[in-house]
Amino acid sequence: MTADYEFLTQWRVTATLAEVKAVLGDGPSLPRWWPAVYITVDTLEEGDENGVGGSLALSTKGWLPYTLRWTLRVTEPITDAGYALTATGDLVGTGRWTFRQDGPEVVILYEWRVRASKLLLRRLTWLLRPAFAANHRWAMARGEESLRLELRRRRAKTDAERRRVPPPPTTFRWLISNRHA
Repeated sequence: MTADYEFLTQWRVTATLAEVKAVLGDGPSLPRWWPAVYITVDTLEEGDENGVGGSLALSTKGWLPYTLRWTLRVTEPITDAGYALTATGDLVGTGRWTFRQDGPEVVILYEWRVRASKLLLRRLTWLLRPAFAANHRWAMARGEESLRLELRRRRAKTDAERRRVPPPPTTFRWLISNRHA
């Protein structure tokens, strides 16, 4: 059994294409607005005016007790329609964000095709593939929730309005709030 994974995630958020592009195209801000998954993001290389060639060193996690260290490189321009990336490190493969306006909402698709190269994941895929897939789905659900909150924060016109937006979910806060669910 290989350690290959393919995921297709769909989000719907009330937003404009420009708002979604501004958030999802800003890699260095990920730990601030999606802290349940993104531990650290360090810029390795700046991309061109459309983000192409930009490279980030990432440390990510989910609810399972492991951390992934990998590098994201933007391979297609960051536009209102989305963008593509490659991953190297503990995950090796490709990702594609696609954005489409649907009335007041944006439909966001994320296609993620990766091979787990981290030894733990590679060795245990035969046994824990369902748990690893559930971990990915959990992480992406936190992303959709966090994106909605980030859009509210960015639209707030005053500091008082920004303070009324709840903080983004973190792994710890999510586990505690769902302990008795």
